[in-house]
Amino acid sequence: METSRVSRIFRMVTALQSGQRYTADDLAKMLGMSRRTFFRDLNDLRGAGVPCHCDKKTHHYTIDSEFFLPPMHLNSQEALSLLLLVKARDNIHLPFKDLPLRAALKIENNLPGKIRQSCNTILRSISIKAVPQAKTELLNKIFAQLLKAILKKRVVNIRHYSPLKKKTIVTDLSPYHLRHDDYTWWVIGKSTFHKRVHTFELNQIRELNMLDECFTEDKEFDVDEYLGRAWSMTPEGRLYNIKLRFLPEVAHSVAEVQWHSTQTVTFEDDGSAIIEFRVDGLNEITWWILSYGDQAQVLAPKILRQKIIEIAQNTVKQSEQLLLA
Repeated sequence: METSRVSRIFRMVTALQSGQRYTADDLAKMLGMSRRTFFRDLNDLRGAGVPCHCDKKTHHYTIDSEFFLPPMHLNSQEALSLLLLVKARDNIHLPFKDLPLRAALKIENNLPGKIRQSCNTILRSISIKAVPQAKTELLNKIFAQLLKAILKKRVVNIRHYSPLKKKTIVTDLSPYHLRHDDYTWWVIGKSTFHKRVHTFELNQIRELNMLDECFTEDKEFDVDEYLGRAWSMTPEGRLYNIKLRFLPEVAHSVAEVQWHSTQTVTFEDDGSAIIEFRVDGLNEITWWILSYGDQAQVLAPKILRQKIIEIAQNTVKQSEQLLLA
């Protein structure tokens, strides 16, 4: 389950355990989601074994008050899982990244001695390599400003640089959602420059100012529906049937990862793998394919194959020019 949905479900649990009486409409409004998203998350909550009930007369939702144990009553596996999650925090470039560590230390210090000793022994035998992360000195400040703007429904003015288009734009943005993907943080919201919902990389925001203007919440906005079948963060408005062949050297390592919700895999007799996707847009998946070099072949569509060929030819040309210099 993706991070945004987990966050929503945690907020839903907090609301349902507060003792207040909420209907589905109340909770959807409070949590900033559509009714359809609310019921989908509610099903995930019930699927995880949480006894969430609806009163048939009042239509209020509740969780059995005895269901959750006090927070510090953790067994060794629960404590280890929590501390391991904090240890893996470098895999997501978290703003204020020292805070999860401080929280974990507080929890660790309150664990029974036997459990604390067991966790420390196991954690010394586990290491997690940090994945590459986009770096920016402004991340904490920008993230905090956007989070405040989202909570207060305030419009912000941003100056954003686009590396792909090699230009800077200035736009008023009504921020709806923050999302971590592809090693960096993004903000999704209504942009006056684009006259539609658009995504912006936080590390490319050069300046941000909160305005006095407030925006009206779009109750129909759903981040999962907006991103749709985009490969990553940028839907382009056109679906393509992608068909790729990965050679035997990398076939199994590629096929064992679920890269996209539409992915299908067929193994050939020679050990190669035919992997197919139905993806919105070509730009993002192009760079993913190129990361596999000569171990990936584009079978369809033709326009994607041509993009790969042009980039490869330009790479060879630039390398040859350096050799001749």
